[in-house]
Amino acid sequence: MDFSRDHFALFGLPRTYALDLEELDRLYREAQAKVHPDRHVLLGDAERRLAMQWSTQINEAYQTLRRPLSRAKYLLALGGIEVDQERRMSSEFLMQQMEWREAVAEARAALAGEELERLHLRLKSEMALQYQKLQVQFEQSAAAAAADLLRQLMFQEKLLAEIDDALTAVEA
Repeated sequence: MDFSRDHFALFGLPRTYALDLEELDRLYREAQAKVHPDRHVLLGDAERRLAMQWSTQINEAYQTLRRPLSRAKYLLALGGIEVDQERRMSSEFLMQQMEWREAVAEARAALAGEELERLHLRLKSEMALQYQKLQVQFEQSAAAAAADLLRQLMFQEKLLAEIDDALTAVEA
């Protein structure tokens, strides 16, 4: 096995955003069945270490490709685009984020679980549309537009986590 292969090649998949997740799951289980350290307990230290390295690499590749946000980020990185770099975002988007955060803070302070649930559902719905747009950007090889949309989704994923935290606090 070649440690220099990218995550897609590791599973024999094309470099594409749209993946068949059931196929990825199947390929992951097959790969782990071959290299899992428990299968190599009777081998020497070097072989066991190599099996552990392969198992770790397969796990990392699977976790990256399984999640849409990390898969998109990884695909862009393979193309030389790092999305973690600070980049200007539209003032409209940033204002919307501030409004969302204020609404979450107010609902949390008021212990308004129903309002937090509504915010959660609304944000999930909005993000689902953006993930569809992201797929289109990748299909059209519009990497710069995909990177901008991915940055927005990263903000929204953090906001979704904040809503989940607020819901947990309100329910406690």
